Amino acid sequence: MDTAIAVCTCALLGYLIGSINLSYLISKSKGYDIREHGSGNAGASNLIITMGKKIGAFVAIVDIMKAFIVVRVAMHIYPDLKYAGVIAATSVILGHIFPFYMGFRGGKGLATLGGSILALDYKLFLILLLFALFIAFVTDYICFAPITCSVLFPVIYGVMQEQRSSGTGLWTGLILGISTVCIIYRHIGNLKRIRSGKELRFSFLWNRKAEAKRLGIEDDDGVNYPWHIDEEKKSNTH
Repeated sequence: MDTAIAVCTCALLGYLIGSINLSYLISKSKGYDIREHGSGNAGASNLIITMGKKIGAFVAIVDIMKAFIVVRVAMHIYPDLKYAGVIAATSVILGHIFPFYMGFRGGKGLATLGGSILALDYKLFLILLLFALFIAFVTDYICFAPITCSVLFPVIYGVMQEQRSSGTGLWTGLILGISTVCIIYRHIGNLKRIRSGKELRFSFLWNRKAEAKRLGIEDDDGVNYPWHIDEEKKSNTH
């Protein structure tokens, strides 16, 4: 096995599959760019805001599965490459966040992070899923879930790999840590909006009217938020 070719293949496969952004493609099929509406993010959470819970949940599942499949495929193709799974996992997350055909302005990586964790260790996925839900409910902001999980995952999984195969933990953590930096970077805008009181709360899912009132959106029709991306959001999506 040519290690360099294997590494490049895993990275390229992950990035290209990750770049398939269904949220963006669906919005374009309806004649608009999802990044110019709602939260300004090309992801499943913004589809929930702009198109409804059902289509948002569907896209979230698709994003999870694209990451899960590409990581599993990479591990299957290169079973002797110790880092095949984590290279593909990092690459699929980066592809989702920075898709080349969208001017490198994609989603924020939560679903693809989840799919990658599921592919690498389903038990850890279940633990971090429960932790993410706990964080979201306690803080009432979904953005804290990907931020904390993206930090915890490389550390925990790196330690696990070190215990399984001595000498692999550090590189495992470092490779996955690349996606951590990118996920945190993409959520800087969310943190700024939390500070200014403009960030959509997690309770929006079951208490939409209260959120619309809190944010001063008086003409919410219960289906689509009539938000147009403002200059602050625009600067955070670049």
